[in-house]
Amino acid sequence: MDVQVEIAREANAELVAAFGRLLPQLSRTAEPLDLAAFDRIVRCDANTLLVARADGEIVGTLTLALLPVPSGLRARIEDVVVDAAARGHGVAGLLMREAVRLAREAGARTVDLTSRPDRAAANRLYERLGFAVRESTVYRMPLDG
Repeated sequence: MDVQVEIAREANAELVAAFGRLLPQLSRTAEPLDLAAFDRIVRCDANTLLVARADGEIVGTLTLALLPVPSGLRARIEDVVVDAAARGHGVAGLLMREAVRLAREAGARTVDLTSRPDRAAANRLYERLGFAVRESTVYRMPLDG
């Protein structure tokens, strides 16, 4: 499988359709995204939306967030998903390596990501790429009501 990774620079119907297929594979609770939502994502200076293509079709995606804070530039990888039909062909690794390259180029010293323990294959990939489990506690506060 020949895969190319590129930055999504504009919101379009192709992104909406691809995420309509990919997002449910990442999250059972994520709401479908429309063109306006993608416009906000790709136009946000903090975001870099990477897409992986095989035979011209979007088969994977990753969002790199670069956040300047007083302690330095923070890089964070979010929402990595590869279509089930394309898994096992190195798509996630290509996306991850490109995100790390972009973060390094931007001046970040580290890249963070989170992953659920039950995502065993993804966690093995992250460790193979050089990510290490960090002792930390993640807190979340629901804001919906």
